[in-house]
Amino acid sequence: MRRSFDGNFKARVALEALREDKTISEIAGAFDVHPNQVSTWKREALARMPELFVDGRKKNKNSEPEISRDDILKEVGQMKVENEFLKKKYRNLLGLNVNL
Repeated sequence: MRRSFDGNFKARVALEALREDKTISEIAGAFDVHPNQVSTWKREALARMPELFVDGRKKNKNSEPEISRDDILKEVGQMKVENEFLKKKYRNLLGLNVNL
């Protein structure tokens, strides 16, 4: 049967491994987990550590600006007007009196 561990437990084990006061084998014995599991959690903690220190106040320069619903409706309305204008001009250009 596989055991599952909650995030707090994994964090404690990974933190202990990051301190490097004890060997991985000693930590694994103290927490009753396999040494490979301790190494995996340590590696994952190191990989995800930079995410903790990202400044959320800074805007991502690559992200699109947020567009409101009103702006979208305004733009759709403008496009409808332009489309009708172009249809009328096209009919006049070809001498057609057919509704498109």
